[in-house]
Amino acid sequence: MNKLQSMRRYQIGPVYRRDQPAMTRGRYREFYQCDFDIAGESEPMLADSECVLILTEVLSGLGFSNYTVRVNHRLLLDGIFQCCGVSEALFRPICSAVDKLDKCSWDEVAKEMSDKGLADEPIERIRQLVLTPRGGADLVDQLRENPALKGNAMVTQALDDMSRLFRYLCLLGCPDQVRFDLSLARGLDYYTGLIYEAVLEPTPDCNVTVGSVAGGGRYDKLVGMFTKKDIPCVGLSIGVERLFTILEQMHKAKEQKIRTTATQVYVCSAQKNLLEERLRLCGQLWRAGLPAAHSLRSNPKLLTQFQYCEDTGVPIALIIGESELRDNKVKLRCIASRKERLVDRDSCVDEVRAELASLAAAQQKTEQ
Repeated sequence: MNKLQSMRRYQIGPVYRRDQPAMTRGRYREFYQCDFDIAGESEPMLADSECVLILTEVLSGLGFSNYTVRVNHRLLLDGIFQCCGVSEALFRPICSAVDKLDKCSWDEVAKEMSDKGLADEPIERIRQLVLTPRGGADLVDQLRENPALKGNAMVTQALDDMSRLFRYLCLLGCPDQVRFDLSLARGLDYYTGLIYEAVLEPTPDCNVTVGSVAGGGRYDKLVGMFTKKDIPCVGLSIGVERLFTILEQMHKAKEQKIRTTATQVYVCSAQKNLLEERLRLCGQLWRAGLPAAHSLRSNPKLLTQFQYCEDTGVPIALIIGESELRDNKVKLRCIASRKERLVDRDSCVDEVRAELASLAAAQQKTEQ
C-alpha cells in the first residue's frame, strides 16, 4: 500500500476484553492500554530485545523497582511437550494448563492435564522441566545440556533465540529483572516466538493484587489472518489502569500526593502588571527544555499561585517582583520546604536544574 518495509508504532487508548471481567482484580471489560509494536523483517531477536528493553524502561521510569519480566519461547514449550511424549493434538490444551501455574498449584495443573487425556509419565516429565527455577543466560546453557531435550529442532531454535536475546539485552544495558521462566505460556492463539510478561512483586507500600501489568511477544502470523500477506511483528501491551491502581496505593501508603502535571517550574509574579515578564521568563525556561508554566490570568494573587503548585505537585516556583527586576534576579522557591533564595536571572536555568537534581536525589534516598 505505502511500500513501508518496517515500522515502529505506539498507541494509548481504550481496548475491550471478551472474557468475563473481575473488578476486584483490576480486570475490566473496557480499559486503557498502551501498545508498542515493531512490524517488518529484522534479524533474529533484534526487535524482540528492543521491546523487552522498552518494557523495563517504562516500569523503571514510573518508579517501580519490584518488577520481574518473565520471558519464554513458544517453540521451546512445543519442543518440551514433544520431548515429553505429548501428542501434537494436546499441545495447546496442555500449554493452557501450564499457563495457570502462576495462579494454581502443580497438583491442580497436573489434574487438569490428566483430565485432558495426558498420562502420568509425560506429566512428570513436564513437571521436571517447567518448574525449573527462573534464570538468565545460564538457564539457556543448562537446557542445552539437558539430555531429555537434545536433538529436538524446536528446542534448538528456541534456545538459539534465547541466547541471542540475553546477549542483546546485556549490550543494551537492560536491568537484571528479566528472567527466563519455563512456566510462562501465554498467547496460545497468536504468539509464535518469544513471549514475555511483567509482574510486580508485593511490597510493604502496596498490597493490591492485580496480576500481570504488561505482556507481549512475537506474532508473525497474526497480520496474515486479516490480509493476504504475513508480516512478522513483535510488541507489548501495558495495562495503564492496573499500573495507576498500584501507583495510587503506593502514594497513599507513603502519604504522598499524586502529581497531576508534568510541570517542574511555575513562574509567579509578586505584583501586578508583570505578565510580560512572566512570559519572558517562561520563554527562557522553555527554550532550555524545562517543563514550565504560569498563570493564564494577568494579575494572579501570589498565594493563589503557590497554592496551585502545592495542589498539583509542582516542586519549584520562580518569583518575579519589582525588586528582582531591578537587580536582574529571580527568587527560587522550593514548594515543599518553602525555602527561598535569590539567583541571577542569567543563571536561573542552571539553578533550577541543580535544584531539581537535588530534590530527586533526596526523594530517591527517602525511598531506599
